[in-house]
Amino acid sequence: MKSAQKVIATAAVLAMSVAALSACGSDTADDSKGKVYFLNTKAEIVDQLQELADAYTDETGVSVDIQTAASGTNNQTLTSELSKSDGPTMFNLAGFDQYAKFKDYLEPVQDSEAYQLLTDEGKSYAYKDGDTAYTIPYAAEWYGIIYNKKIVNEYAKKSYAVIKSADDITSWDVLKKVMNSMQEHKDDIGLEGAVSTPGLDASDNYRFSSHMARIPLFYELKDLGVTFSLDITGKYMDNYKDLWDTMVKDSPTEPSLIGSGTYEDSTAEFSTGAVAFYPNGVWAYTQIKDNDVADEDLGMLPYYMGNPGEEDYGPAAVYDANWAINKNASEADKKASLDFIKWMVSSDTGKNALAKEMGFAAPFTTFGDDDQPANPLVAAAKEWSESKGKKTVYTASIPGQQWMDNIANPLVEYTQGTGDWDAVVEGFAGTWKTLWDAYKDSTGMLPPADPLS
Repeated sequence: MKSAQKVIATAAVLAMSVAALSACGSDTADDSKGKVYFLNTKAEIVDQLQELADAYTDETGVSVDIQTAASGTNNQTLTSELSKSDGPTMFNLAGFDQYAKFKDYLEPVQDSEAYQLLTDEGKSYAYKDGDTAYTIPYAAEWYGIIYNKKIVNEYAKKSYAVIKSADDITSWDVLKKVMNSMQEHKDDIGLEGAVSTPGLDASDNYRFSSHMARIPLFYELKDLGVTFSLDITGKYMDNYKDLWDTMVKDSPTEPSLIGSGTYEDSTAEFSTGAVAFYPNGVWAYTQIKDNDVADEDLGMLPYYMGNPGEEDYGPAAVYDANWAINKNASEADKKASLDFIKWMVSSDTGKNALAKEMGFAAPFTTFGDDDQPANPLVAAAKEWSESKGKKTVYTASIPGQQWMDNIANPLVEYTQGTGDWDAVVEGFAGTWKTLWDAYKDSTGMLPPADPLS
């Protein structure tokens, strides 16, 4: 099937390691102007970045080499590449844990033209130490449960449907009934399952060990009234379990095979119309578009799972996508990298690539009404706050890949029937303080515990 082949071909790009990617625009580059080596960790925009780099080199003569870390290897790749004398001149940082881990490599950017182009909101999300800013946030993103409006509304016409339209899904109780009902009647509806495979392969488990895990974390921190605490108990992990068990049961894949389910498998299931629901974020649009799901049929629900007060909230928001400059790069290469960032957020070519091709809601003053993302998932996510008056789930800081692994590994065992749920809760809550204490010992830093209403 043509659309499935497109998804799989895109996924093959995502699987590439740093070594497999080559320099961009080298044929027309002039190294006397400085050069850019950008270590990218957002694998879903490899193609768009490469085209953008080529365009910049053609226009300016500055060499831009884009290389991308393989899925699940971001920390290892950053550690390895930044230790080299010819390491990246700029790179992605995602989350406080990476900021703390790599702070010694960060060049202050608050005086750069690129940073000054941020909106006030964008500047507020930069990682700072006092008045010194070390990163440039470049995308406001949201995540939740993506769904196919056409499939859900067609289901709603059936005599056995538990809703009258997709708009009736306003709670976990309703969503669970819909998923179970669609799974029961999947053959009549023409589906392989109600929910895309919740894969736990290294390429895919971040959706559940990071994004979905942050939902019970948010509600526990909300009860404590702060954005961060060393003392969590996994208070709402039974709610996580209820959603997880439902997704596993109502997906096309046997539980024993969930551990090897990949990002590309899950994305292909949704993009080809084989399932109705797909937990992920707005960034997934680059793989969904041009397949079998029309833009107007893309919707996004919050991560409903039965947490108290969740009816007042929409999808989760995250400003994890940050650009950083390597302080160990040459002055010429630092300037070249900051100039490249400025060009990306101010030129018509760069703005079009970021907003229209990559689908980012970029927090820069240079982006007007006509420069907003052509990403229906962004519109669907923002609708919850702008039209429905819902609050936004705050994306809490997590202590890095090890914490995610501590959840994902026992989750595989539990799902396969070879482990128990208590081990998942232990990975979530039992190792939390230990990992943050280790961060504090090595970096002297912990995330701020700001008030959270």
